[in-house]
Amino acid sequence: MRFTKVCLAGLAVVLPDEVVTSDAIEERLAPLYQRLRLPTGRLELMTGIRERRVSPEGTLPSGPSAVAGRAALDQSPFSPDLVGTLIHASVCRDQLEPATACGVHRQLGLRDDCSVFDLSNACLGMLNGILQVATQIESGQIQAGLIVGTENSRPLVENTIRRLNQDQSLSRDQIKPALASLTIGSASAAVLLAHRDLAGASPRLVGGITFAATQFDQLCQGGHDPTSDGGQGLWMETDAEQLLRAGVTAAQAAFARFLNTVSWSLAEIDKTICHQVGGAHRKLLLETLGLPAARDFCTYPTLGNTGSVAVPVTAAFDRTTNPSPPGSRSAWLGIGSGINVVMLGWETPA
Repeated sequence: MRFTKVCLAGLAVVLPDEVVTSDAIEERLAPLYQRLRLPTGRLELMTGIRERRVSPEGTLPSGPSAVAGRAALDQSPFSPDLVGTLIHASVCRDQLEPATACGVHRQLGLRDDCSVFDLSNACLGMLNGILQVATQIESGQIQAGLIVGTENSRPLVENTIRRLNQDQSLSRDQIKPALASLTIGSASAAVLLAHRDLAGASPRLVGGITFAATQFDQLCQGGHDPTSDGGQGLWMETDAEQLLRAGVTAAQAAFARFLNTVSWSLAEIDKTICHQVGGAHRKLLLETLGLPAARDFCTYPTLGNTGSVAVPVTAAFDRTTNPSPPGSRSAWLGIGSGINVVMLGWETPA
């Protein structure tokens, strides 16, 4: 997919105030650690994640998603009345129906002929939403579109800690599929795209690709936990080692297609923003793709894995702390369980 008319008009982040360290999580897991004689400090050592943010109890995603959406709209030089599509694209949502995007639309007061819906695809929802809106802008269906999302890690982390402490039958090997759940963090993001006539001085979307390796869809699966009170607690099981290898292999195949689509050489990529899983994932991905770590920006040490919003959140912090010079090229490289890959190429106007 190539684009010539789509620009990044706004990019915003909202973070909850509460910070939870990996040490604090291990303290709460003291019954498990003592029973299995596990050394403390292993969670940060294995992942490189020191801390993450956690949303207040009872948080509904539409609230912080709307706050992020408003912040992105405030960055743009045009009226919010030009937004023709609103997508809520995170794993977390307010309820099964109506769409969480409805609550965001109401809070933002967008026009009544705006297309409003949810899009979910594990850690790739936001990037899939960007491609959806970009295609609409490129084809002339809309002038601008807003993609928002909020990942609330508290329910999953709380239930994981509860279950690991209570189930006395678990062995060291049996707890491994649950450890990835303890790396999840809370965050919200909003991406505002617009036609170049509205935001021509903003970074331009050059192109993007999707890649599916769904033969690995069993490596990370999550849903309601039947062992929790009322069966409504969240539980996720991840074969982290296999997912790492299969995900990077899929990314390697996708990356070749990406470079061909955007007509870039490897050396012409000035900056990369990858999905924020942890240190081992980042190291192997960059080495496999031949990308220098010095050109990659990361947030996982302090935010953890923030799911679908990880790439836009990291891009927003990079934009603030390390602005791209004119003419620079950035690659957003997303890998999600399933396994699916989405890669986007951006260029800053010269």
